[in-house]
Order: sequence, then C-alpha cells, then structure tokens
Amino acid sequence: MPEILVPETADLARMVTAAGAFAVPTGDVRLSPDELDPTQILAGSPRVSSIELWSSPDGTQSRGIWEITPGTVTDVERDEIFVVLSGRATVEVEGGATIELVPGSVCLLADGAKTIWIVHETLRKVYHSTA
Repeated sequence: MPEILVPETADLARMVTAAGAFAVPTGDVRLSPDELDPTQILAGSPRVSSIELWSSPDGTQSRGIWEITPGTVTDVERDEIFVVLSGRATVEVEGGATIELVPGSVCLLADGAKTIWIVHETLRKVYHSTA
C-alpha cells in the first residue's frame, strides 16, 4: 500500500468539521521527524516522529500518531491515553509501575510522571494527550 499523506492540521480540522469524520490506515501515514533532546537519550540512537491529527483551539489537547525507534530515553509525561499499533517497549515509571507495551496495549500516563522508555522494536502509537 502506498504511503498516506495527511493534510495539514488546520486543513484536516476543516475537513473533519465538514465531513464529520476522517480515517487513515495508521501504518501507512507519513510521519514527520521530531527533535529529541540529546539529554533524554540513555542508550542507542532513537529517533522520534509524529503527526498531529487534531488539537484543541486552546492548545491544551492533541491527538495524533507518534513513533520511536529502538533505544532508551527518559521523559516527563503529559496526561495521555494511547494505543500501541506496532512495536514493543518497556516503560518504567519512577517510583511506580513497569509496563510492557505490545500491539493492542492501551496505556494511561499520569501528568508529570517521570519515565524511562526502553524501546525494543520501533513503536507506533495513536494518542490523545492533555496539557
């Protein structure tokens, strides 16, 4: 299947408003590279990429697709729910749980949680986050 290009966020919002819905095959959507702060990288050479499919007018919420290649990184989380589409990772929460993520996993992250992501296989997720 050819790679899918998604309209810019503003255009996509207008399309969803006009049509009432929008759907894409998530595995084929072209993602854009994102900057990963080098101080977050603990091991390997992970790269991240994403596409924002929607954001609230006040910028406090967003929905999209995010991907990270193998390696180990630290992060401070936002309030988020996501579903793993592909790949495999272990997420360690400072002072909390360690979870294994596989395709189909639904995960909730607490705002401010300090995490270590050990990405074993390139992980792609669809998410909704709140600032």
